[in-house]
Amino acid sequence: MSAMDSPTGQQTKQQSRTHDSAFLKACRREPVPHTPVWFMRQAGRSLPEYLKVREGIPMLESCMRPELVTEITLQPVRRHKVDAAIYFSDIVVPLKAIGLDLDIKPGVGPVVADPIRTRADLDRLRDLTPDDVHYVTEAIGMLTEELGDTPLIGFAGAPFTLASYLVEGGPSRSHERTKAMMYGDPQLWADLLDRLAGITSAFLKVQIEAGASAVQLFDSWVGALAPADYRRSVLPASAKVFDAVAGHGVPRIHFGVGTGELLGLMGEAGADVVGVDWRVPLDEAARRVGPGKALQGNLDPAVLFASTEVVEAKADEVLAAAKGLEGHVFNLGHGVMPSMDPDALTRLVAHVHERTAV
Repeated sequence: MSAMDSPTGQQTKQQSRTHDSAFLKACRREPVPHTPVWFMRQAGRSLPEYLKVREGIPMLESCMRPELVTEITLQPVRRHKVDAAIYFSDIVVPLKAIGLDLDIKPGVGPVVADPIRTRADLDRLRDLTPDDVHYVTEAIGMLTEELGDTPLIGFAGAPFTLASYLVEGGPSRSHERTKAMMYGDPQLWADLLDRLAGITSAFLKVQIEAGASAVQLFDSWVGALAPADYRRSVLPASAKVFDAVAGHGVPRIHFGVGTGELLGLMGEAGADVVGVDWRVPLDEAARRVGPGKALQGNLDPAVLFASTEVVEAKADEVLAAAKGLEGHVFNLGHGVMPSMDPDALTRLVAHVHERTAV
């Protein structure tokens, strides 16, 4: 039984209102009026209206202003007519909320002042409470009033990716310190991921209880691992997160970059929908994931820089590969790039809707 089949009696008004949306139907592997579309990183980045409202406001501060979060989250829904909104935030927000000294540096990414390297460092990772992220509850309350029957997707960073930032002290190409801990002190590594799984679970629960209709767990860096390492050292923590929110009855999406060899294992972790990047065709991804899961993806974002004819042709290839899937949510194989033409994204949504309308 999937989480979405579990009767909870805990649905918020917004979750009931969005229940029959194309997006949630696709996540539940039910017939849809058209293939639903949303874009990772759709809230901002390429939109001039986003750049205008964010001007002079640091990233983490912008994530803590409910009115600003609401406006930024709504912008792509208004412009692109996507089938779902994704909450504007960042994966390190819950870590900042529990008091870690970190910042998001433009052009670099999250930077941690004092990396987690020893068992004593784990004491800095206290439990997250709803009061720590009261601005999230407030913003989602405002958003659900505005969105009507359009679902809102909540999200969080997966334990491995959060651990990588914390251990490395920032972004890393080779994840050498992360892997050194994972291989050299497996118990410390397991305890670190377990603690992060608890923080992540609490963060997702806040979003669901405030009205998010689905959640996505981003594991941006987990593609750096071999399948055996993922199964042994990562899957238990990701499964803990998915299990923690299963009783809320909302779809759970799992996405990583460069995870073609991990797709089956990521499905095993407990997601209802497995996100696929552009490297593996959706029909092959379905074979790897196995039955009982919807898939999300997977147009190469770089295609959006080509002509309209090329974009539409490549989108049609994705849709053709998705024929026969139990459920499909159209998305990019990673995320919107800052220099993309917003109008190209709008045209893409309209094209997918037109091509798949029943």
